[in-house]
Amino acid sequence: MDPEGPQALCDLCLAQVCCSLEALCSKRADGSMSLIWAPLFPPELADRLLQTMASKEMLNDSTVGIFRDSKELRLRRASIRCCVMSAEAFRLALCPHRLLELDASWASEGLTGASVVSGLVSSPECSVSLQRLSLNGLHLDWGSLEESCIGFSSLLGLRTLHLANTDLTDDILEDICSLPHLESLDISCTPVSNLSALLQCKNSLRSLIAHRLRQLNMSPSRLLFVLSQLDALRHLDFSDDRLPAEDTDGRDGDEVARQLLEGSSQILPSLVSLDLSGRKMIGEAALAAFVESRSGLIFLGLLATGLSSSHVLTSLRNLKVTGEANENQVCEALRRYTERECFVQKALVQLYRLTTDADTAQPDMLELVLGTMKSHPSSLHVHLVATACVFNLTTQDLAEAMPVSLIRSTITQLLHAMKTFPNHQQVQKNCLLALCSDYILQDIPFDRYVAAMLVINWLSNHQDPTLQRMAVAVISILVAKVETLKKQPHHRLNHKKKKSLSKEETAKLSQDVVFMKQLLAIVQQKAMVGVVDSTLKFALSALWNLTDEMPSAARSFIQCQGLELYEEVLESYYNEPTIQQKILGLLNNIAEVKELQADLMDEGLLEHILILLKDTQVEVGVRYFAGGILAHLTSKAEAWTLDQDFRDAILKQLHESITTWAHLEREMVSYRSFRPFCPLLQTCQPSGVQLWAVWAIHLVCSQNTSHYSSMLERDGVTELLKALAAHPDTHSDIQRLVGSILRTVEGHQSSGAQPL
Repeated sequence: MDPEGPQALCDLCLAQVCCSLEALCSKRADGSMSLIWAPLFPPELADRLLQTMASKEMLNDSTVGIFRDSKELRLRRASIRCCVMSAEAFRLALCPHRLLELDASWASEGLTGASVVSGLVSSPECSVSLQRLSLNGLHLDWGSLEESCIGFSSLLGLRTLHLANTDLTDDILEDICSLPHLESLDISCTPVSNLSALLQCKNSLRSLIAHRLRQLNMSPSRLLFVLSQLDALRHLDFSDDRLPAEDTDGRDGDEVARQLLEGSSQILPSLVSLDLSGRKMIGEAALAAFVESRSGLIFLGLLATGLSSSHVLTSLRNLKVTGEANENQVCEALRRYTERECFVQKALVQLYRLTTDADTAQPDMLELVLGTMKSHPSSLHVHLVATACVFNLTTQDLAEAMPVSLIRSTITQLLHAMKTFPNHQQVQKNCLLALCSDYILQDIPFDRYVAAMLVINWLSNHQDPTLQRMAVAVISILVAKVETLKKQPHHRLNHKKKKSLSKEETAKLSQDVVFMKQLLAIVQQKAMVGVVDSTLKFALSALWNLTDEMPSAARSFIQCQGLELYEEVLESYYNEPTIQQKILGLLNNIAEVKELQADLMDEGLLEHILILLKDTQVEVGVRYFAGGILAHLTSKAEAWTLDQDFRDAILKQLHESITTWAHLEREMVSYRSFRPFCPLLQTCQPSGVQLWAVWAIHLVCSQNTSHYSSMLERDGVTELLKALAAHPDTHSDIQRLVGSILRTVEGHQSSGAQPL
């Protein structure tokens, strides 16, 4: 039997339930949901369903109601971490189950530590079965308990309790320590002032996490005495991530750490894991004595102590250490301190230094960096360094050697950073540096529309030349790939009566204007001083791509006075073929739109374009796009509004010029479709119009036959070409090129090659 079969079936079932939750449920009188069809789920599947709903932010007072029937959906390990849920919904849906574990950390909407414990104690099942409880980040609100006899000690089976970042008091700690089977306790970042209560559980407690206890009011000797009595303790975390702006210096804690290291191995005899990260007063001699006296040691936390490079650690290969000495220590710190912002920031700074010249893909390391960004979504300190690490780990060819899903997640986090810190120049620079990769921008699937909007919005408020160049480079690639824009319907925009747009379409159109205005501003800024640089070229490319087969974007370009600007640039950059080619390429896009051709009916503009077409000193690429504009505008005699003799002169010059063009080996242009060519290939068109279209198709087909042969069939161009070839009035120049196209495509197909 395929071992992946049951797993795949479970995943499919979970996906079906989550995606079709409303269809599978009915509503109770109180608004909560009840599954119409609920098979007898095995506990692990019910647990995963709850976890999946929580991770997708689907869990609330209504949806959690499907778990009220504990006979059909049986929970054992429940996680409602970060969910919005009331105390009543929690009590009705989760407390009837025989829970072994519950994680309600950072939950909100009225769920407090007191309401969780009260609900659990009210269930005869949970009060005995629950072994692990996590309430990190919750307001305990112990005073709200109606019955003074209710407390953590009522959960008789509890072995593990996490209460980090809560308002834990000494009295509550006293109650907790009376639990008969308590093995693991996390009281980090709480206001407890006295740890003497731990003596009650000294024979059972195996793990104590007491990170950053700032309100401890115990002498070093008393605290050391309490800790030394915990004979069963195997893991002790007494670390401290002191921030520079804080008043307390933590010297008492540092003194306890020092004495703990210098003490006899008879103190905490079972200890195999000790975390003292952030403690500054530890000496190397004390560390060496401690390590040498404990042969069973498996972990030491030494980040920000100045001791992680100690020689005593080099020979202990099986000892895991958090520190700054090497990549292993830094990665261990990122794994263990995910939710500790100060430690994360320190580890990332060191990781950045270690990966500056990275030449090997390290996906596991990148995963750790992304984890820190997810755990601290609003922390500038974390994102400032994390985005720099992302660049180091994905630069050059490193990204290509990593899983696509990982790079996609990376882009998601970079975009989140850009959105969260829009005015922080260094964060934006780090993100742009990481994104500015052909592989990432062109080959990885992600929301390019969102990315382009974030970058263009940043550009609208900043003028830094270096960042401007990177931002425009990113945009020029993104807009060529933005499916949200490119797949909009081609609206027929009439000068006299515009077709009304939906709200969504109007929003898209207005966002196109944002793009246009910002990119045109950059073009104008560069043109005013006559600069030819990569920023100008990227901006022109972006505008060209943005208007490609996108009439609404072309209309926005005209509304933003883009035509007037482009006429000026076309004349002032007469000797710059790369600039002219990009300008004429965009004007081609406008000329393809029937409703916008009237905007190009300017005799001065068309005379200048005709001069470019005729000038044999001008590069073929420039003459090609000049010819395209003129071919589209002269293809409809009834729409021509200028002098008829001028049109006849253009058509004559079109044919004469095209016959002199040399075949190009390099790729000059690419097309999404041949649809704009179809009107030009009609047998009734003038030969100059037909010849330009056929020459263009011949060019791209000869350069990339496999790609364009299928496009010819898809867009109906093959039949049009055959009709031209068979028509008695078709010019011989056109017939020759058509025959060459058809032979090239037929030869490719007969060779067995499959079009891409």
